Amino acid sequence: MRKTIILIALLFAGQLYAQKLHTLTNGGKLKPEQAIMDVRHYTIALNVDIANKSIDGYTTVDVIMAQPTHVILLDLLDSFKVSKVLVNNKPQNFDYKNDMIKINLDNELPAGKASVKVFYGGKPHVARNPPWDDGFIWTTDSTGHPWMAITAEAAGGKLYFPCKDHPSDEPNEGVDMIITVPKELVVAGPGLLQSVTKHGKTATFHWKTNYTINNYSIIFDAGDYAVVTRNYTTVDGHVVPMQFYVLKEHEAKAAHHLEILEKTVHEQEKYFGEYPWAKEKIGIVETSHLGMEHETMNAYGNKFRYTKVGGEDYDGLMHHEFGHEWWGNKVTAKDWADYWIHEGICTYGDALYTREFEGEEAYIKSFQRSALSFENKIPIVIGKDIDEETAYNNDIYGKGAFFMHTICYVMGEDAFFPALKKFVTSPKYTYDNLVTTDDVEQFFSQESGRDLKPLFDLYLRSVNKLEVHVKQQRNSRYLIQLQNMSIPLPMDITTDAGTKRMIVDSKGLVVDSKTMPVIDANTFYLKKVIME
Repeated sequence: MRKTIILIALLFAGQLYAQKLHTLTNGGKLKPEQAIMDVRHYTIALNVDIANKSIDGYTTVDVIMAQPTHVILLDLLDSFKVSKVLVNNKPQNFDYKNDMIKINLDNELPAGKASVKVFYGGKPHVARNPPWDDGFIWTTDSTGHPWMAITAEAAGGKLYFPCKDHPSDEPNEGVDMIITVPKELVVAGPGLLQSVTKHGKTATFHWKTNYTINNYSIIFDAGDYAVVTRNYTTVDGHVVPMQFYVLKEHEAKAAHHLEILEKTVHEQEKYFGEYPWAKEKIGIVETSHLGMEHETMNAYGNKFRYTKVGGEDYDGLMHHEFGHEWWGNKVTAKDWADYWIHEGICTYGDALYTREFEGEEAYIKSFQRSALSFENKIPIVIGKDIDEETAYNNDIYGKGAFFMHTICYVMGEDAFFPALKKFVTSPKYTYDNLVTTDDVEQFFSQESGRDLKPLFDLYLRSVNKLEVHVKQQRNSRYLIQLQNMSIPLPMDITTDAGTKRMIVDSKGLVVDSKTMPVIDANTFYLKKVIME
């Protein structure tokens, strides 16, 4: 969803990931009228008219207002006609323009709970090039059955339902989705399926999640699906249904695909703790677009194209999107400025799959290759109150992952991996509690027992590389200094006596060697070595 399509190779698993062609965005500076509004729950009840590529129905937004107000603002793209708005069951006047419903209340709404119900319908925005461009995807499968999907990461929930479309606020009490489609279709959605009601030529599917959920995960898909199920026992012993909403024409491929997914879940749980939505399901749904992370119902469109890792089938795209169940869905950035927390740490998780099944050498080589691909045109973190389009750049994936690789080296694996799991399993940083880069920095500084802010600033808030100066003092003596880093760092230095991990700082370290020292041969740092 970028104004030009950019493709970069994420070399951790040899998988080609497509970058986004953005036309719509969300986030940015929070409007004062929305800052006082805490969304608790959405109910989205829609009829889907496949033939006319339209939807109609209502959305109810349950909120808690922090203070009295005469105005309520909800985001909704101008694709629709809004026929009526109720606040606490009373009709209200409203203006609908500039992708915003402004509700002008007859009487001041007191602080506390309130319910806003919006009736609307029309033709939603159609994705031009999904999943890089957001919107509805209306197509058919190879047997001629209607097949539809939604992608909304950049556009946000306002793509098709009235909402507070900002990453800092998620519905703490979840979502009910009541979606009516032609009776021959099956609807896949987040959470647990409550009921399927047949009536004439249509069927209504009621999906419900009780977990907090980000706006772009509040989507549904519809198609000629079979539901292939097996049970999965989590690392903490909970039995969770694994469900694959797969086109009936591909049903025979589903069992093996779920075996691959199960291996993915096991590996992610080892490093990140129990699957975050163990009270609901592990879900994937086949889509006509390539894929997207959606809480408990990940979109999968990689057409069962596998590579080999450790000699066994592996789906790098599915692994990456599924990793967002921890990084993006469970751990969620409060501001798009901190987008790297989603994509960078999730991509680091992709490298850990290589480490797990092909060993340390393959893991290290994957980062050596990836270090050559970073653009370094703009910092990964460029400020605060940033919208999604502004925050999104190529390096949030690979460079964000490489940063975690560096932190792992600096802390040492015995400290880093328990700390990483502690972060992603801590109530302080998960589910309802959204995070920032400062939170990540302070946490890892505390866990490491040292101030890591200079490293965070270098990797995330600048485009600079670590500068290491090597000066030959006489034939076999060398002074090695850090030029742009205020804290001492461990570093592998190779001399004629072999490789040894040493502590280097700005004052410098003297080593004796009959050969020119090699600095950080295994590439644990993004660096520039200056020889003199």
